[in-house]
Amino acid sequence: MASAIFLRGGKLLLAMRAAHKTMYPRCWDILGGHVEAGETVEQALIRESEEEVGLTPTSYSFAADLADPYPELHGEGVHHIYIVRAWEGGEPRMLGDEHTQLRWFTPVEACGLPDLAIDAYRPIFMSLA
Repeated sequence: MASAIFLRGGKLLLAMRAAHKTMYPRCWDILGGHVEAGETVEQALIRESEEEVGLTPTSYSFAADLADPYPELHGEGVHHIYIVRAWEGGEPRMLGDEHTQLRWFTPVEACGLPDLAIDAYRPIFMSLA
């Protein structure tokens, strides 16, 4: 999985996953998705960002690799997380049916969400505070 934490003005962008999604339904999550065959993680990061919110990352850095905490539900997988500090495309907008909301949170607000997709995001978010 290629995952993006968009960071602007000390806030990070999270998306509420739709109820029909298999992975983390009705949870706040960072943006991203699967790396396709023949694609690098960075290429997937850009493609997924464009597909989900219409943004093209232009300045990003690697933050962490997190093993999916529920391999029995989702299969073995690793979330390759990047911090995106600059992008093209203006304001994020929901594209497709994967998410029902987009919202900017301070790191503290994001860490306080009871319905955060993956608890291991919290230390990453706090490192951005």
